[in-house]
Amino acid sequence: MPTMSLSSGASKRLFAASNFSRAVAGFAASAEMRALNTALPIGFGALVVALATIVLLGREWRLTAIADAMLPAFGAMSCVTALALAWQLALRRALPIVPQVLLTALAFALLLPSWMPGIAPLAYLRSVGASGLLVAILTAMLCAFLVRAAERVLPAGRYLGAPLAVLPFIALHALGFDAGALVAAALSPLAHLGDTYIALLAIVFLETALWCIGIHGPALLAGVVTPVYLSLQAVNTHAFAAHAPLPHIVVVSLFLFVFPGGAGATLPLAALLTLSKLPRLRRIGRATLPFALINANEPLLFTLPIVANPFLALPFIGIPMLLASITYAVVAAGWVARAAFYVPSSIPAPLSVYLATLDWRAPILLLVNLAVATALWLPAVRAYERHEAGLP
Repeated sequence: MPTMSLSSGASKRLFAASNFSRAVAGFAASAEMRALNTALPIGFGALVVALATIVLLGREWRLTAIADAMLPAFGAMSCVTALALAWQLALRRALPIVPQVLLTALAFALLLPSWMPGIAPLAYLRSVGASGLLVAILTAMLCAFLVRAAERVLPAGRYLGAPLAVLPFIALHALGFDAGALVAAALSPLAHLGDTYIALLAIVFLETALWCIGIHGPALLAGVVTPVYLSLQAVNTHAFAAHAPLPHIVVVSLFLFVFPGGAGATLPLAALLTLSKLPRLRRIGRATLPFALINANEPLLFTLPIVANPFLALPFIGIPMLLASITYAVVAAGWVARAAFYVPSSIPAPLSVYLATLDWRAPILLLVNLAVATALWLPAVRAYERHEAGLP
């Protein structure tokens, strides 16, 4: 029986693709990325708690008071993220947990601006808020690296690793090194590069395309993308509190317009499946629609599935890119306000986009995006139904 073999070019392309997939999957599964993906939600929780606490203690319910509380809340988030990431890295790298957390806390404190007498806690947290998250992540990662290096090089490295690792941070502090200021300066050109239409499309494409090959795109990119765009979000919040024009379009909350229902803009997909003529698809839609309403679409993506599905992969990638284009054009034209506040994606739309922008036109833009997404998901769902039913 004759056999078919791939051409040399095709085999090389497949080999390169498999190598790339393995490399990406390996990066996503690394101890550092898994630790960061666990620590960031803890940090977000601290952000919400800190914001509520500051507002309640201040007993001011004006929007400007809430805006003033955002940067100190970001500062509190940075502190908690540093500790949570140190804890997770210690667990995943088999390091002593308590020394690692204490080392990271001390190193993080040494890299921040010195606490001057008379500075109120909220004022100090405000100074930390703009760039503290990046400093926290880098500090925790560097501390874990230094301790592991000491363990490999020194006979008693497991016991001396943390004390030795803190010495470089003490020296930097003695030299007046301000990591927050350095990160803010380094972030300036990066922020300018990141706040672009091309960057927005690249992020949307990568998050959705990775999902289609079985890799959690948002989780993979969180360690790289979230700190940058959360920092830009903090800059917008600070500008709003100062009654200044908001400088950035592409911030964390902009993705609320792009991904209604989660990655792939799957809220319309879940809604369409609830009306499917096929019992299996109808059950999937009805079971996953409540999760899609709060932008949690992992149940839908795994049970439908989206991975390696030729009928649904193209709209899963293409629809969010179109929504990103519409959203960027509308916001850049000034027809909808730029996002001033970070709003958790678990808050249902269209309330989430209004809270992020405080603009009554934002829910209208989201509804337009949902209408566009529904119109494009509909033929894909019908084609998939015919395939599932065995029809031509």
